[in-house]
Amino acid sequence: MDTSPASRGSAAPGSAPGPGPTPDPQRLPPARFAFDAVTWREIANLLLNLPMALIGFVYVVTTLSLGAGLSVTVIGLPLLAFGLGGCRLLGRLERARVRRLLGVHVEEPRPLRTRTLGGFLPWLWASLKDPVAWRHALYLAIRLPWGIVTFVVTLVSLFVLWPVLPFLARGMSTVDRALARGLLQPSDELERRIAELESDRGVVVDTAAADLRRIERDLHDGAQARLVALAMDLGLAKEKLLEDPEAAAKMVGEAHGEVKVALQELRDLARGIHPAILTDRGLDAALSSVATRCTVPVSVTVDLPARPAEAIEGIAYFTVSELLQNVSKHSRARHASVEVWHAGDRLMIQVRDDGRGGADVSGGSGLAGLAERLDSVDGLFVVASPAGGPTVVTAELPWRDRESKRQAARRG
Repeated sequence: MDTSPASRGSAAPGSAPGPGPTPDPQRLPPARFAFDAVTWREIANLLLNLPMALIGFVYVVTTLSLGAGLSVTVIGLPLLAFGLGGCRLLGRLERARVRRLLGVHVEEPRPLRTRTLGGFLPWLWASLKDPVAWRHALYLAIRLPWGIVTFVVTLVSLFVLWPVLPFLARGMSTVDRALARGLLQPSDELERRIAELESDRGVVVDTAAADLRRIERDLHDGAQARLVALAMDLGLAKEKLLEDPEAAAKMVGEAHGEVKVALQELRDLARGIHPAILTDRGLDAALSSVATRCTVPVSVTVDLPARPAEAIEGIAYFTVSELLQNVSKHSRARHASVEVWHAGDRLMIQVRDDGRGGADVSGGSGLAGLAERLDSVDGLFVVASPAGGPTVVTAELPWRDRESKRQAARRG
């Protein structure tokens, strides 16, 4: 099998499985005279349209008219804001009904960021200008006439126009699907992207906090404890210097050995934060250094036209480092390989070994953390590890080279 970077540069590797395909009218079974499960669900949805539309219409008209009418008083605008929040909740119920009965997955809009608004007045302003809530209010307001039409037509057809009811149900349900997609889902790709970035920001913050805790623990339990013991030993040696020079010299020699160990621990800790070889010489040299510490032979191939941005380079380094640690600890492999190359606007990484396989992102081996870290920068992380091996882990990162970043900074 050809595993060279060139053979894979033209196509990205498979990505992690996402949610299943979104059903839509084009993928539904064709309407026919027979009443199948899809048709019965569409009929149930059409019969529910009227009661749900009545609830929504009465709620919108009551709360929004009261809020607008009382806006000259202290309670008017807060009442309007709470009413818009209720429109969001009713919109969530409608999305659930559309998903269950019409098979249409309508994405959830991002929630109103109440925790970061910093007080009542910012919350009030954000609630009043919330585009999601106003679209939901519009949806609830215009549904009443359509709900009456669909309820009456469906009810009459159940007793009079039975043979053509499947076709009528399909046509009216198609309108329902279009209304839900148009007014209940996020307004555009930007809003969905904001929701993803907010989620990714939480992952990055959690990862950074975990890294800081690890560094603090390593310093406290390792180098700091060793330096405290070293200071005590040197103090004792100082006291014995005149009365027992030989014992003092022995203690100083032992302290010298402790200094070397402490320095090595600090070097290892610094390497875990950001290795100097990566900063000075790039991924090729840094990954080759990592490979020498693996317990199995590792071949490293790095084919990059330039160096990526420091953040991307660091993520690539630590991804390969952790994957090779997994190879050493769990794989029982005889050989492993690391390949890094540039394809389009992506930095590609592939680590493979001929071990026993069975690696799983959800198996608690650290792979889930790697997947989250890559996802936070728009990367991909794919594990193929059948029982018996081999294991192939492919990672993609966005390509941002240092020169382009400097030019963008100068333009800015």
